[in-house]
Amino acid sequence: MKLSDYAKKVGVSYKTAHRWWKAGQLNGYQIPSTGTIIIESDNPTEKEQIALIYARVSSAEAKPNLDRQAIRLTDYSIARGYRIYKVVKEIGSGLNDNRKLFSNALQDSNYNILVAEHRDRVTRFGLNYIKLLLEATGKRLEIVNDADNGEQVPVLPVPGDWELAHPEGKDELMQDLVSVITSFVQRIYGLRRAKRKTEKLIAELKKNGVEE
Repeated sequence: MKLSDYAKKVGVSYKTAHRWWKAGQLNGYQIPSTGTIIIESDNPTEKEQIALIYARVSSAEAKPNLDRQAIRLTDYSIARGYRIYKVVKEIGSGLNDNRKLFSNALQDSNYNILVAEHRDRVTRFGLNYIKLLLEATGKRLEIVNDADNGEQVPVLPVPGDWELAHPEGKDELMQDLVSVITSFVQRIYGLRRAKRKTEKLIAELKKNGVEE
């Protein structure tokens, strides 16, 4: 297929696909008479390191960071010598276990490395289950900036600590924190009183310095 068609298929711009071609990440050839680039195959072979890049933010307001994530992960993958199969960019909460694009990525058989920037870009909970699922299908998860150096990192760390490592993530973390609290409050007090109870708990957290 033409390079332009390949770019549309994997969801990236022609400029990005051309950069991959120049870096030797795509299998194909260039027609001398016209300069047209033909991609022969985007399916992995047994020995190839084929990367599916996954970038995620929680809200549409953070979309500029979504694009920056994808660029950073693309540059990282090229530097590692991976052939990039697809770039998936999704807007949705890390607490949502029914993200359509991520679910499709997990079921896709055309890559063997899932690349993400941080553990929480993949999920807030259950990361080890995702790793096991990938391993069972011949894939592996590669986290570029993994804060876990042998000790378990809290799923919902103190926002002040989070902000140092993830400057763009404070608002997202607070949104997820509110979602978790709301879920538990609804179970304990019911829907009618949940909003008031959640607001009270958030106020207490702020009062005790969690947001500082």
